[in-house]
Amino acid sequence: MRTTDRSFTAGLLPRFDASPSPYHAVANVASTLINAGYREIPESDEFPETPGSFLVRRGGSLVAWSTSVDTTSTTGYRIVGAHTDSPNLRVKPQPDTGAAGWRQLGVEIYGGALLNSWLDRDLGLAGRVVVRDGGSTRTLPFTDRRPILRIPQLAIHLDREISERGLLLNRQTHMVPVWAVGDRSSTFVDYLAEAIDVAASDVLSWDAMAFDIAPACVAGLDDDFLVSGRIDNLLSCFVAADALVGVGEGGPHVPMICLFDHEEVGSVSASGAAGTLLESTVARIGAALGGGIDELARAASSSVVVSADGAHATHPNYVDRHEKDHLVAVNGGPVLKINANQRYATDAESAAEFRLVCEDADVPLQEFVSRTDLACGSTIGPLTAGRLGMAVVDVGCPQLAMHSAREMAGSDDPEWFRDALGAFLFR
Repeated sequence: MRTTDRSFTAGLLPRFDASPSPYHAVANVASTLINAGYREIPESDEFPETPGSFLVRRGGSLVAWSTSVDTTSTTGYRIVGAHTDSPNLRVKPQPDTGAAGWRQLGVEIYGGALLNSWLDRDLGLAGRVVVRDGGSTRTLPFTDRRPILRIPQLAIHLDREISERGLLLNRQTHMVPVWAVGDRSSTFVDYLAEAIDVAASDVLSWDAMAFDIAPACVAGLDDDFLVSGRIDNLLSCFVAADALVGVGEGGPHVPMICLFDHEEVGSVSASGAAGTLLESTVARIGAALGGGIDELARAASSSVVVSADGAHATHPNYVDRHEKDHLVAVNGGPVLKINANQRYATDAESAAEFRLVCEDADVPLQEFVSRTDLACGSTIGPLTAGRLGMAVVDVGCPQLAMHSAREMAGSDDPEWFRDALGAFLFR
């Protein structure tokens, strides 16, 4: 097995820190692509007929692709799909609350968060705010990296049974952060207005979420681990973007990435994988190249999608929760994810395609299946296969603590995954 120098992983750390929300993640990926020569196209504009590298954004989602002088309306695609969202705590529309002299912020649990991982952590706030702008509106990003929120755990003296029955958390009553004491005359709207320097009366709405402010880092005795919030699934987003930049406009297919929002809550949204974003983008590219419905179907028949999402590494303290014949190691290479019930979209042909890709890139490959008696998670893979009629393979970097406020992966795997995706996009 070839080794990495782990410099690629070290370079990812500030990108995790700069992406506390899907909107920040998309902005940072867009910046990476624009610096590499990609041109952003508003969705309301016509798609170009001339070759080049382009991207479109929709909320917390992004699609980017390159065409060359040899691209036609029947050229197939090589697409890497991932998602920008992660489980977290989202601020409610009427968030000002409190009890016993504490000022608290009402939040809703987004996705399948490991609730205990949010306790006793220093939390900041980030997202986007829609403000009044004359007779119209404008959307502003915001980030507050101060430790302004905290969810204190109940002292063991007041919960002596916790060691026997475990920690039981009510999503409504036990997960309300504190952020001040005393006077409640100022509101969350006042706070937001000051954060983005507008009048409180101009704040119309927000998508605001808590995040763990501890910076991403490499960890472990030998720096074997990548530790950060939102590894699931920003790691795949950053790796996909870098792989796309690396292949340029070469290859026999159209290289593309699609980073969706709302995967953690089912993907049913205008910017989710169950929506029309990728489907309509591919159709518009084909139309700009002079194709119609027949050419679109012909292009789809020779296209392949990698659904890139985190994979479960075998947990050393819970080995019994894993399929004994499919153990997965961090720093063992990307993981091919398989489920006979189509929770993952991998089939024999798409698996073989990605196996050849890894051989070409000299990248080790692992395989994951869930225990038959445990429920299996899912990804954007089955949704993408169903909407586009393209072959899909589910692959990802192995990790522990998935859906925690602070997740953990290997230091070697990101570079291997980038190289594999680059070989896939160029194939």
